[in-house]
Amino acid sequence: MAEPGALEKATLRRVSFRLLPFLMLAYLVCYIDRVNAGFAALQMNQDIGLSGTVFGVGGGIFFVGYFLFEVPSNLALERFGARTWICRIMITWGLVSAGMAAVVGPNSFIAVRFLLGVAEAGFFPGVILYLTYWFPAEQRARIIGIFMVAIPVSGFIGSPISGALLGLNGMLGLRGWQWVFILEAAPAVLLGLVCLAWLTDRPAHASWLTDEQRSWLARKLEQEARQTKRVAHGSVWRVVRNPTVLALAIVYAGGATASSGLGLWQPQFIKSFGLTNAEVGWVNALPYAFSAVAMIWWGRRSDQHNERLWHTAIPLGLSGLALALCIPFPMLVPTVILLCVCVVCTSATRGPFWALASEYLSAPSAAAGIAMVNALGTGFGFVCNSMMGAIYDATHSYPMAMLPIIGFVALATVVLLVLGQPKRVTAAAE
Repeated sequence: MAEPGALEKATLRRVSFRLLPFLMLAYLVCYIDRVNAGFAALQMNQDIGLSGTVFGVGGGIFFVGYFLFEVPSNLALERFGARTWICRIMITWGLVSAGMAAVVGPNSFIAVRFLLGVAEAGFFPGVILYLTYWFPAEQRARIIGIFMVAIPVSGFIGSPISGALLGLNGMLGLRGWQWVFILEAAPAVLLGLVCLAWLTDRPAHASWLTDEQRSWLARKLEQEARQTKRVAHGSVWRVVRNPTVLALAIVYAGGATASSGLGLWQPQFIKSFGLTNAEVGWVNALPYAFSAVAMIWWGRRSDQHNERLWHTAIPLGLSGLALALCIPFPMLVPTVILLCVCVVCTSATRGPFWALASEYLSAPSAAAGIAMVNALGTGFGFVCNSMMGAIYDATHSYPMAMLPIIGFVALATVVLLVLGQPKRVTAAAE
């Protein structure tokens, strides 16, 4: 029989190697398909007549569909199992994403972006919930941080690929932006099919673990489930309107609006300095290269210190400050440096934040609670992107268009610091 420490390490190592690579690859594809409209816009906006306002509304309406179907999707995942439901999500969003190649004007662009949000709804919070089935609480900031490295990696890999695909302009009678949507959607459908064979719903069904490993993991997770959490079990409606859940959603909105806003607008911002599409692809990839390293290191540091609040608040506040400094320094080199700082800091918050959120939620409330936090948080992306488009049309300044992101980040930082006050949190969760 293995020693307790050795058993724990062996079990979590096997779980990590089995689940994380596939989930990271799936999320990488997911994020590329979500933000590749930012690169397509370099050709598409002129081809089909999209103003900055319309592009902002279309970019943001993704989050309306996402918001409306997030909680039902996460509850469906818990009912039907992660393997089946994540497969459904991936195939659906892949097909809809490919359909973006058929948009012909503002109305069709907005409609398909809405459907893409509906199709993708539930994937990210579903994976966060799924990870709570497999990893103890003290491991989650690191694990979630590793999983979410897929976001910066998607930017690092997807940016030069998207820039290069724009160069296929005219092949088989299609524009380059249409090839971006078609070719980058195919992996989602293929991985959705692989999902059925690779994922396992719960540890009890994991034939790839030994009996001893399954027993240890089940006991560990059961002990955690019995601990009192700030958001206790209740009806779905009671959970989603809990003040602590709503406060967490506002906090998450800070990082989410920064991530989605920059994902959609950063290529156009960089292009405004006179670079070619291929050059935009490489420069846009730069911030994400640093972010991948920062996410893993910061998540591990959060676990080592068993501290979540300040590991979220400090980089969150710094991301807003960096973006604000783009306004008085509208030059290529300072802008790229500041965008790097913003993207790195935004990325670093993700592991500690989701570890913090999962620690606030009891096991029965986790499905609805995590989904609600993510749905509301990302739902602010509609407001943010719509405001960014309107500001750009009014000022023709990309730095000024970043003001809504700065405002959301500032609000999120303040709410997080208030949430961190024990007395106030306890009162809110009652």
